[in-house]
Amino acid sequence: MSSVGFNTPAQFVLPEGGTLLLDKPLEWTSFDVVKKVRGMFRVKKVGHAGTLDPLATGLLILCSGKQTKSIDHYQGQHKVYEGTMRFGATTPSYDSATEADAEYPYEHLSAESISEAAKRFEGRIEQIPPMYSALKKEGKRLYDLARKGIEVERNARPVEIFQFSITRYEAPEATFTVECSKGTYVRSLVHDIAKALGSGAYLTSLRRTMSGDYSVRDAWSLEGLQIEADSIRQEKATA
Repeated sequence: MSSVGFNTPAQFVLPEGGTLLLDKPLEWTSFDVVKKVRGMFRVKKVGHAGTLDPLATGLLILCSGKQTKSIDHYQGQHKVYEGTMRFGATTPSYDSATEADAEYPYEHLSAESISEAAKRFEGRIEQIPPMYSALKKEGKRLYDLARKGIEVERNARPVEIFQFSITRYEAPEATFTVECSKGTYVRSLVHDIAKALGSGAYLTSLRRTMSGDYSVRDAWSLEGLQIEADSIRQEKATA
């Protein structure tokens, strides 16, 4: 890494803080990860740079101590995701966290037609955040309202899709890669592309592979970090 102490657990526990790349496991919330890492290193101040949904995996950038001032910088970087969408149905959450609420035809789709539609979403677009999101409306989380069956109006927000490529289509599922700006809801992108194709779809898997120049290939696992944290505590105990 370019900066001294970057991705180094020993630096992470120091008062000046550090930055770690973590591969978030499936079904963990980003806050779950922060809480776990805070506990294993016994560091009070830990934050993450960009939320990942519980059903998403991949790169999560963590900062501790004074390095939490860098979170806005990391959040502002372009993100790259790999994912899978399933055509033929929609769900309230736009992913597999909720049951299907409507069925749609998909027999008319092909790899070519889906790829052509994906290209039309590249560039600056307006995106309406899903109801199942952590955004707030009058002080209440949208997902809390959604779970009560309440839907409220959401304002469209500008995002930018730098590249949206379909890598495989084997009906009813298509895999894709997308490079996008911060604040992009890939679930909404999947929902909107299916709608443009006269069908419905929801996200079945998502993995963040890049954030700026940082790759999940260089990320720690939670298990690996636990081993490092245990070693640091043992060294302190015997010092």
